[in-house]
Formats: sequence, structure tokens, C-alpha cells
Amino acid sequence: CFPAVELDPRYVRALLRRAELYEKTEKLDEALEDYKAVLEKDPSIHQAREACMVSLSLSKGKKTHVLHLQLCKLKDLGNLVLRPFGLSTENFQVKQDSSTGSYSINFVQNPNNNR
Repeated sequence: CFPAVELDPRYVRALLRRAELYEKTEKLDEALEDYKAVLEKDPSIHQAREACMVSLSLSKGKKTHVLHLQLCKLKDLGNLVLRPFGLSTENFQVKQDSSTGSYSINFVQNPNNNR
């Protein structure tokens, strides 16, 4: 894909261009790795430093968004299973104990009345 990087991993310009390509194709984790590699080889490259910060924030935002979508899908699946019993995921409260990190799950008969 990028023979210049394979031939000479210290070739900063090729790493920078590959990082830009990764960023344009939304491969943000790969772009971030290449930007970090560029900064390790030459910390004076302002473009890499700036792009690294942007990639890092975009990567975190994308991961948060993906996690939210996964939780929504999981909740939909739970509601699909609970619906025949007249229940939904809203009937269950999950609380984390801050001292131990463990979770407890409580059943709530009328979740709309407790809000």
C-alpha cells in the first residue's frame, strides 16, 4: 500500500501522507499511530502535532458514538425479549457501588412514577 514506508520506516514525509490518507478514509486509529510516529521522528512538524490532537479527539468522539449505538441496540434487544411479559428495560435500575465498583440491579414496577 505504501512501499516507501515499508522500505524506510524513518521516511517522515511518507508517514505523514499515509496518515493524511487514513484520516480522509476515516481510519482514525491508524492515522493517529502514523502521526505519533512522525512526531517521534521529528517533533518540530507542526502539521503532525496539530493533526495528532485532532485525530485523538475525533477518535474518542467516534468511539463514544459507537458505544452509544451499541448500547441502544442492546437496549432494543432487551425490550424485544421483555415485551411479551409486559416489561421493558425501563423496569430495571442499575446502580454502581462507588467503593467496590460492583453493580446492583433493582426491579421497578412503575418506572414512570419514580421520576
